[in-house]
Amino acid sequence: MSTPHHTKTLGQKDLVLFTVSAILLLDTLAAAASVGASSIFWWVFLCGIFLIPFALICAEMGCAYPEQGGIYAWIKKAFGGRWASRATWGYWVNTAVWMPAIFILFAGIFKQLFYPELSLNSQIMMGIALTWIAVGVNVITLNIGKWVPNIGAILKVVVFLVLIFGALNYTQSHGMANPLNWETLTPDLGSSLQYIPAIIYGMLGFELISASSDEMKNPAKDVPKAIFLSATIIILLYILATIAILAAIPAGDINLVEGLMDTLYLFLGESPLGQATALALGVAALYTFFSNGVTWSLGCNRAAAEAAHDGELPKVFGIEHPTRGTPVGAAILTGAVSTATLLLYGFISGSNEDLFWSLFAFSAVIFLLPYQGMLLSFVRMRKTDPDHPRPYKIPGGDAVAKLAAYLCMSVLGLTIFLFIYIPGEGVQWPVLIGVLFTLGLGEIIIRQAENHKFPQSAQTEVQ
Repeated sequence: MSTPHHTKTLGQKDLVLFTVSAILLLDTLAAAASVGASSIFWWVFLCGIFLIPFALICAEMGCAYPEQGGIYAWIKKAFGGRWASRATWGYWVNTAVWMPAIFILFAGIFKQLFYPELSLNSQIMMGIALTWIAVGVNVITLNIGKWVPNIGAILKVVVFLVLIFGALNYTQSHGMANPLNWETLTPDLGSSLQYIPAIIYGMLGFELISASSDEMKNPAKDVPKAIFLSATIIILLYILATIAILAAIPAGDINLVEGLMDTLYLFLGESPLGQATALALGVAALYTFFSNGVTWSLGCNRAAAEAAHDGELPKVFGIEHPTRGTPVGAAILTGAVSTATLLLYGFISGSNEDLFWSLFAFSAVIFLLPYQGMLLSFVRMRKTDPDHPRPYKIPGGDAVAKLAAYLCMSVLGLTIFLFIYIPGEGVQWPVLIGVLFTLGLGEIIIRQAENHKFPQSAQTEVQ
């Protein structure tokens, strides 16, 4: 059987919406705002030293090497299959562990809106149900599945805009719950470092659209434009929405799970219309949490499938639908790992807030590691493949390109450290042990796959 044909369904508008859906995260907004007014400084500062150079690198790589698999294909070109497999394993398993965190957030908001007595066990069951719905969306074709992130992106922008304009109205009569002045905006390294990683986490994902390059209409032209437009939308909304939450709730009182709805209820008031509007926006937020999980799994499962086709991950990851070409094997494995993670972490956590942060921190470290490989690949390909056509190229020559890459790598390294070691609290042993176990398991799986590589003819049979 021949390899399934990937239909060209993704245009520039789809790429912008897909990227906004992947990166613009309501779930990390409360965590960033809980830093206090100094979070505004961090958003602006980290945008300058990380988000902008990272977006430029993704734009160059995405149009220079528009190959299905994205980050996997790039690292394989630069460093070979084994390092590409390690990166893809981290990329994929992060999504399988992060999806439970986002779905626990979904369940927490659902509880706040509709069922205050909902137990943590029931929230876990809801997370498992959402996981398998997301698996189903992965199995349908992208011309249908793309609408889940597309609609999610639109609803996210709506919720962000309501927060921003709600804050403008609220502060007219109530003032700011957290004053913004030179003193409060100046960062306190001792108290704010814990949540700085959440801000960096909220800036990642510009490379995700390149995992579906075979399904794009014109990747060389559309990828850079989509990245630049989405980056502008994302950073403006993040900064203004963070200010909005800080306008409503003192930083020390912001709940990581319920902070969003607390803010909306304050802004929209206690009138029946205000409460109904807040409820409708809460439902929209619920959908965006679901679309987040779908968006990332769509990209990561495709990257894992490409690795399996090359014999770098077990062939079960490469099983595709015989006519749709969708990553059935990787999607089902995502569902299985997500379910097991929810059950394991869920029954040792005391609250949905504890469970959310434990899953978030653990998955984030796994998630950040492949980006170091991607950035090193960018530097290496600039050196070893200088004549390769690059429809978009970072201006300033190799010196500027290297500076951008090493700057991003330094920020990511610090972020990884801060997820594992929180100043004032020490080493986060559950996070560190979980990371080491996951990396070790990945090494075993990759070695097994290398020992049982199957020929191309067998690969197409599996598909």
